[in-house]
Amino acid sequence: MADEPMQDGDSQLSNDDITMAGPEAVTSTSNGAGGQGEEGESDDDEFPSSRPQHTQPSSSPDAAPSSPLDAGRISLKASDPEILRSFYQRLFPWRHLFQWLNHSPTPTNDFAHREFALTLQNDVWRRYMSYPTSDLMRKEMLNLLPSRIEIGPVYTTNPRDRKTIRNASAFKPIAKELCFDIDLTDYDEIRTCCDKANICQKCWRFMVMASKVVDAALREDFGFKHIMWVYSGRRGIHAWVCDKKVRTMDDQKRRAVANYLEVIKGGSQGGKKVNLRRPLHPHISRSLDILAPYFQTDVLATQDPWLDADRAAHLLTLLPDRPLTTALQNKWDASPGRSSASKWADIDAVAKSGASKSLDARQLLEAKQDIVLEYTYPRLDIEVSKKLNHLLKSPFVIHPGTGRVCVPIDPRRLDDFDPLAVPTVQELLAEIDEWKGEGGSDDGAAVKEEGRTNIQDWEKTSLKPYVEYFRTFVLTLMKDERDTRVKREREDAGGMDF
Repeated sequence: MADEPMQDGDSQLSNDDITMAGPEAVTSTSNGAGGQGEEGESDDDEFPSSRPQHTQPSSSPDAAPSSPLDAGRISLKASDPEILRSFYQRLFPWRHLFQWLNHSPTPTNDFAHREFALTLQNDVWRRYMSYPTSDLMRKEMLNLLPSRIEIGPVYTTNPRDRKTIRNASAFKPIAKELCFDIDLTDYDEIRTCCDKANICQKCWRFMVMASKVVDAALREDFGFKHIMWVYSGRRGIHAWVCDKKVRTMDDQKRRAVANYLEVIKGGSQGGKKVNLRRPLHPHISRSLDILAPYFQTDVLATQDPWLDADRAAHLLTLLPDRPLTTALQNKWDASPGRSSASKWADIDAVAKSGASKSLDARQLLEAKQDIVLEYTYPRLDIEVSKKLNHLLKSPFVIHPGTGRVCVPIDPRRLDDFDPLAVPTVQELLAEIDEWKGEGGSDDGAAVKEEGRTNIQDWEKTSLKPYVEYFRTFVLTLMKDERDTRVKREREDAGGMDF
């Protein structure tokens, strides 16, 4: 997929051999990033406020702009270095990202041994980057200004040191979130409103259907709890399953989960893509219950997938009885322009009319169930989920084509999420400037709001609800991991003999 994960593996490029200026060269701690060793749960001070940073040289990448954004800056592309610097400096939630991947407020190898891959200017790609803390990661991002940040697995040792290990086989991935990737380009044969990289609110409903089915299966069938859905920035959606028992699964177990969820199979054109055994698995029955309302409203009524004669012909190939399909074809030929909802109703009407003497009612019902699934069930990029060492785009990066931020989505509000309303980085930077003009101070004094000082820049923008949701998700994940660890330590202590 064009705007989704790059291929993993050293064969892609030799950029991992490039020597770069980064955290290796940094020896001092940046207090402006909230303190290096603490990474506290509630301290958000890595986000500079809008007031000038008089204590830093103006040439420093951390120096906040001392004047409002001018009109020309808003017209810059999302991948422009000036835009990227302002975004990484003022809006990106570095501390929350650290806590999410570290699973603790204090630094551990869960973060220090994590691989990051960066896409730099001129499409230079660097793999096996790693950082001990969010402070040092932030400093390097402000230095390199990557247009894309991808997250890989946790390795047995620091990824930067892999070439110094005598036994190369000792360097291997040991943990990573289980990820799922769903892209609207895989729906091009059934969506009628858009194609390729284009999307609208109508076809986004396929992403709503997909996320609801996958989310229900992961929670109810596997017992997974910490599942974060993230908008890819253009035409897709990602799921990150973050439970500890998931992160340590090997490739075989990941394949098993992925295969469990895979129902749509076959090429992009033609052929029957759903072939299920009966009786239906409980997961499939539940999925049909979830999807049936969407099939009526978002597929039949909105997409009208069989209005076109060629697409209607494909529908007939999915029905099991030749006399029935012949009768339907004759009916539709006599009524050109018949809607998909009417054609779907015609199947039962013609079947009941006795047009076919050999029709098996059970086979027809099963065929109709398969059709509903073919037009609604998630179309997963299954390879993303099968490999422990697969890279996936980080939340909160900017999509270079649309300028939109890859924001997390509250699963309780999937039906209300509008990808076209997600703010672009240019809009966010303008919102900061407008906020200052309305209620801020131009003399460098701290801005006060509800008794607080140093209001963070992301709080002044439409990015705020997404960062707050991410922060809540991360704190819940850390709390569960801490509670589990304490419980295990107590059980171990209680079982000791003195």
